[in-house]
Amino acid sequence: MRIAYLDCSTGISGDMTLGALVDAGVDPDQICAGIDSLGLPGVKLTFSSTIKGGFHATYVTIEHPEQHAHRHLGDIVTILKQSDKLTPRQYELALSLFSAIAGAEAKVHGSSIDKVHFHEVGAIDSIVDIVGVAIGFDLLGVDQVLCSPVPTGFGQIKIDHGICTVPAPGTAELLKGIPLADIPIQAELTTPTGAAIVSTLVDRFCMLPPMTIEEIGYGAGTKNFPERANLLRLFVGEVATPAHTDYVTLLETNLDDISGEIIGHTKQKLLAAGALDVYSTSIQMKKDRPAVMLSVICKPESAEKLEGILFEETETLGIRRHQLQRAIRARKPHQVKTAWGEVAGKLSLGPNYQSIFTPEYEACAELAATHQISLRTVYRAAEAAFLLEGVAETAFDSGAHAPHDHDHDHDHDHDHDHDHDHDHDHDHDQDHDHDHDH
Repeated sequence: MRIAYLDCSTGISGDMTLGALVDAGVDPDQICAGIDSLGLPGVKLTFSSTIKGGFHATYVTIEHPEQHAHRHLGDIVTILKQSDKLTPRQYELALSLFSAIAGAEAKVHGSSIDKVHFHEVGAIDSIVDIVGVAIGFDLLGVDQVLCSPVPTGFGQIKIDHGICTVPAPGTAELLKGIPLADIPIQAELTTPTGAAIVSTLVDRFCMLPPMTIEEIGYGAGTKNFPERANLLRLFVGEVATPAHTDYVTLLETNLDDISGEIIGHTKQKLLAAGALDVYSTSIQMKKDRPAVMLSVICKPESAEKLEGILFEETETLGIRRHQLQRAIRARKPHQVKTAWGEVAGKLSLGPNYQSIFTPEYEACAELAATHQISLRTVYRAAEAAFLLEGVAETAFDSGAHAPHDHDHDHDHDHDHDHDHDHDHDHDHDQDHDHDHDH
């Protein structure tokens, strides 16, 4: 399986990602052709070699005329649609990045996605960054994108709405559910565009996995830090892991002094908080005391939160933590119609590439209760309906992937990811004049 791994040692921004993609071998001419097809007058994208902290890297420069308009998501969609060069996948990747930002900003400002307006990310240079990254990842041709924990930096920045702490509100919203790293640099290390990239394109957050490295790309940030090279490093290569696998965390604790009711309550609370599965096993502890081992399978980024629930509800003195790799069948949602109503379920790829439909318990239980029939009857009807549809004879979508490990959702209010070679004052298009280019 071919993967890309983002090593965010000093954060991530749009221009750093774009530079790393080109440095790793993506054709810059194809990226520039895609940007030119957007019909943005006076815009020129260039890539150059630079030295950052003693290391060679690729630096991105965007020249563009002065601008004054704020844009909405609809304006961005219009720009994307006028391109005759973007492939469908490149268009969808770019739109998903902009949509994630719009969703985060709408949440922060109490607005809606269609009404919220972009500040810096609606500016020309940020549009170029995001579209360029979408083109670059499509051309890179990887099966999965992995990423290190993400540092945000610390301190205060001036945004369109005034002074705020790092990370800015929209950036923080985008980083929900993503493991963060504590890097002691007083600066905005991860920009809104960078946060959108990791929240939208990354499949899994982890340390550098066992892999055969083919290419390494370095994308340069604008700022210089005294003790660290301000670089985004991109590894591209092969891993032996099949595409439909991921990593999970197993939490275990032995309990010999609480009631079954508390264990049951804890299970429900863990599942509601995002655990993938929770189960208990009867065991015998020292001196042959009967006990229960409570096990929790969860996403790695959820482990600390779920450990907190275990400590609070069970008052256990210790929790074991294991990192596991699991194989996952490719699957996607599917619904069937029965005589009692629709039943939701999952369509998975079984042995010999046959499609298997698994009805959801909740959907079947609801119909069984409504129509006063047995649960088994609804299950059988749903499975029969699936066979009658003929879905079992059709080819399963081999391109379907197992669901991502995280869900995340910006008209944001701070400066761009890089310096620009235009000959005008830098505080165009916004009411702020801070300089925290990454």
